[in-house]
Amino acid sequence: MTIMDKLRLDGKKIYITGGAQGLGKSMAEGLAQAGADLAIVDINIDKAQATADEIANATGQKVIAVKTDVTNPEEVDQMIKTIVAELGGLDGAFNNAGMVINTPAEEMTYDQWLKVINLNLNSVFLTSQAAGKYMLEHGGGSIVNTASMSAHIVNRPQPQASYNASKAGVIQLSKSLAIEWAKRGVRVNTISPGYMATDLTLNSEELKPLIEIWNDWAPLGRMGKPDELQGIAVYLASDASSFATGSDFGVDGAFTAW
Repeated sequence: MTIMDKLRLDGKKIYITGGAQGLGKSMAEGLAQAGADLAIVDINIDKAQATADEIANATGQKVIAVKTDVTNPEEVDQMIKTIVAELGGLDGAFNNAGMVINTPAEEMTYDQWLKVINLNLNSVFLTSQAAGKYMLEHGGGSIVNTASMSAHIVNRPQPQASYNASKAGVIQLSKSLAIEWAKRGVRVNTISPGYMATDLTLNSEELKPLIEIWNDWAPLGRMGKPDELQGIAVYLASDASSFATGSDFGVDGAFTAW
């Protein structure tokens, strides 16, 4: 088998949370282009369905939309049941849903703190646990959790202590799961993107003034493009990464290499 054969995802069944837009949508496009059947999981079912239809039409793969609040344990359990029933199994899980609230720490309410931690960290535990249970019972699989370069550095000038802490937690959680499941066929890794030029970022009035600052500090002098995460996503979902588990893969244009 050649390396190109190993990188193909034909026959694999994969879901991606927060897959309706942004980085999740871009990674989903790459996974489908490599041959995977997909479940686009999002709390916004209309956007999820539109994305599922778009990817299915472009690639010919089976792509479904599943509405799920990934912070709700019962909905996460039902999500796995729905995906397995409609796709015929589960080989890969991309736990990507997340958010940020840019508020100075001394002004952040506890409710704001909990909202970020609940979506960015607690939901990753719930979805990893649910996907892991299925994979442990059905021959293994690959779990990929979206962390951030913010797990390694403190982003500035925006104040985002809750986001940084949550993403650091995602990496340590993923490493812990990788160790627990290493000999049982389930691999767990994280992707840590840098600043990415998603539509939400580029069109945010709050963030527009910061983009010039970020680009000035970036070794490559620019933000990443969402499709620049597709290669690592396909690699980690594929058999080509069979020896990769417990690792964090930075895709940040050397921003954290200072």
